[in-house]
Amino acid sequence: MTVSIARICLDRLRAEAAASPEREICGLLFGTPVRIEAALATLNIAARIEDEFEIDPRALIAAHRAERAGGPRLIGHYHSHPSGSAFPSARDAAAAEPGRLWLILASGDARLWRSEIDGFAAVPLDIG
Repeated sequence: MTVSIARICLDRLRAEAAASPEREICGLLFGTPVRIEAALATLNIAARIEDEFEIDPRALIAAHRAERAGGPRLIGHYHSHPSGSAFPSARDAAAAEPGRLWLILASGDARLWRSEIDGFAAVPLDIG
């Protein structure tokens, strides 16, 4: 199933990643199963931000609370691989929650993945 994202949203995420080449950036994705409607940058609280990410739990809890109150639906998250590719790493696989979208940015590339019980499945991304 193809998932769409507005070009302006994806361009903003690419610019955010390019502006921080020394650390992984991260954030939350909101929308529907077929459309990323918004992205919210969050603090990366990982111990080694140059090659790891961990979304600030306060931002994650706030997103879940807002969703329960009728706000935007949390569908996944994004992060960058400053010195890698836009493919999930072993660390990504270990932290994956099945059913969530993962948008990974690396060297100007952006690839979308859906986490599953046995790994990741590539998801076609329609940029419009």
